[in-house]
Amino acid sequence: MTDTRDLDQVRADIDAIDQDIQALINRRAQCAQRVAEIKMSEAAAAHERGEAQAEVVYYRPEREAQVLERILKRNAGPLDAPSVVHIFREIMSACLALEKPLQVAYLGPQGTFTQGATIKHFGHAGVCVPQTTIDAVFSQVESGECNYGVVPVENSTEGMVSHTLDNFMDSSLKISGEVEMRIGHHLLVAPNTLEGSITRICAHQQALAQCRHWLDKYWPHVEREAVSSNGEAARMASECQGVAAVAGDMAAELYQLDKLAPHIEDYTNNTTRFLIIGREDVPPSGRDKTSIIVSSRNKPGALFTLLEPFRRGGVNLTRIDTRPSRTEKWAYVFFIEFEGHLQDEKVAAIIAELEEQSILLKPLGSYPQALL
Repeated sequence: MTDTRDLDQVRADIDAIDQDIQALINRRAQCAQRVAEIKMSEAAAAHERGEAQAEVVYYRPEREAQVLERILKRNAGPLDAPSVVHIFREIMSACLALEKPLQVAYLGPQGTFTQGATIKHFGHAGVCVPQTTIDAVFSQVESGECNYGVVPVENSTEGMVSHTLDNFMDSSLKISGEVEMRIGHHLLVAPNTLEGSITRICAHQQALAQCRHWLDKYWPHVEREAVSSNGEAARMASECQGVAAVAGDMAAELYQLDKLAPHIEDYTNNTTRFLIIGREDVPPSGRDKTSIIVSSRNKPGALFTLLEPFRRGGVNLTRIDTRPSRTEKWAYVFFIEFEGHLQDEKVAAIIAELEEQSILLKPLGSYPQALL
């Protein structure tokens, strides 16, 4: 059907649609407020009955994943899937903040990719609380100071972030979700900086590694300094003469830096996966992943024995890594990720079998798979 509207008619239609969208968003917000009222009322009634009542949980990762999954399935364009998900996630974030704003710890400072992952997952209405170390992110969530935490777990070119895996060994926290971020590194400098004045290039050690070949080719004789984060490198570049930083768009905008060279990462598909950590178990969403820690007795075929139940059960493994055991020399624990939920019948059967064959089995949680 041919669209015969003139410019004034189209603008009038846009204004009318905007009015309808605003009204519907506010209706949704009222529903969110009613959800909070119901939860508080149920908690108060349980307290009056003398029942032990857990903390009221407003954010439900599995519910959010189900909503976004339906949105993607019915999206007919012209907006693409990432744009539609971004819009609805921000709407849900704002509505959730009416119930209770989420405090989310992340590996800071401001301007890091971890902050970007936090905003991508929780929206701008979540309160981002920067921490100096991965240990501190875990501690903030364990103590209840923050509702959730966001930590990097693996990069597509540099592999696993071992410090994150090590923290799970002693922590009671659960994995509540995952988010993937396309990583674009730029060489950033303060405005009016001349190339010849650069004496140091600073970044987190992972970022330096991800840009190693490019730096070797174009800046082979300039000192490289590993610092605590790319955000810190960007801050240094904004304040210290002769310093350039390897960092992303968020850091460039935050510290008002110029891009001396854009997209210097060695591999164009450079992606980092982050985990959302919390205190609650997450019910099934219908499209889940599970992570466990397992250690077997030191004997021939031990790894095969651990993996064979997954093959027989038809469960797809998505990741397996090893870390040194802290209790026995030259012994190792396995971090295994696989598709499915701990409440699934075939997954429960596999876990039961592993409990009989292993000397350590610790489920880290089941959680919705990253959408985009």
